[in-house]
Amino acid sequence: MNVAMRKLMTLAEFLSWENRQELRYEFDGFQPVAMTGGTAAHAGIQVNILSALATRLRGKPCRAYGSHLKIEVAGRIRYPDAFVICTPVANEALVVAEPVVVFEILSRSTAATDLFAKNAEYRATPSIQRYVILEQGKAAAMVFTREGENWLSEILTDKDVLPMPEIGIEIPLTEFYIDIDLSTPPEGDTVEV
Repeated sequence: MNVAMRKLMTLAEFLSWENRQELRYEFDGFQPVAMTGGTAAHAGIQVNILSALATRLRGKPCRAYGSHLKIEVAGRIRYPDAFVICTPVANEALVVAEPVVVFEILSRSTAATDLFAKNAEYRATPSIQRYVILEQGKAAAMVFTREGENWLSEILTDKDVLPMPEIGIEIPLTEFYIDIDLSTPPEGDTVEV
């Protein structure tokens, strides 16, 4: 029995290929993975993250970006919902390295990737000091913080403040949920942390 084997892509082949695509794709180290759309809650939380970060980082050396700019981590390409980088980025850059803080908004379709695959990739990327996974249906987050060789985790809720000493700011968790109706979670897209 002959089985056709699909050739795995290199990172360089992926970047060249993706630049010719209409849609966005992440690269899992082997092949392209199509990016899916999100809920209104997801989009609102993303706007709130970027607004809170941009306001606090204004005039500082670090800068916040959203999911239209890709990052290279552990030989993979990802489009996090938000991230902060503290090194200069050229205006024409399509890919950046050395993110310091990364945010993902959890959904059913991405939960396994966000919690396991991306967690391992971010842990393997020395510049990343904090990985924040936000829940959509309630004000809650799972936060992973680099402490030396260790990757520590903690759960934050609506009464907590997210400290980010690596970029010199802190944000009340509830600020990420401003104008998001948490009384009725997004149908079929809530994952409990």
